[in-house]
Amino acid sequence: KSPYLLQHAHNPVNWLPWSPEAIREASERDCLIFLSIGYSTCHWCHVMERESFENPAIAAILNKDFVSIKVDGEERPDVDAVYMRFLQATTGSGGWPLNAFLTPDLKPLVAMTYLPTDDRSGRPGLPRVLRNLAAA
Repeated sequence: KSPYLLQHAHNPVNWLPWSPEAIREASERDCLIFLSIGYSTCHWCHVMERESFENPAIAAILNKDFVSIKVDGEERPDVDAVYMRFLQATTGSGGWPLNAFLTPDLKPLVAMTYLPTDDRSGRPGLPRVLRNLAAA
C-alpha cells in the first residue's frame, strides 16, 4: 500500500481511492469530486493534512458535499499529469498538494495547490472554497 495513502487513513475525511466506484458515487450523489494529489515526502501535503484534513469541521463539509478522492502522485502519475496540466494552464504554476474540483465525469472546474484553513496572504481558506463550490 502507498505510504502516502496510509498517512491519510486516519483522517476524518472519507477519502476514497481513485476508482470507478468513487467516480460512480459522485455521479449517484450528483456532487463534485474533491481530488487531492500528493506524495509521501511533500512538505505542503503534510501541512495541509495537519491543518485541514485532520480538522473535523472541514472534514464534515467535505464528507457532506463532495466525494473526496486521495491520490498518491507517485503511484498514479497518469492521473497527476492530467490535472497538473490543468492546474498549470489555469494558474500559470503547479505543485503539490494538487487539489482539484471535478465534475462526476472528471472534467476539472478549478485547481489549486496548498490552501490555508482561513483566508490569508491573498489566498482563500479551504472552508470558504468548499462552501462556495458546494453552493454553485
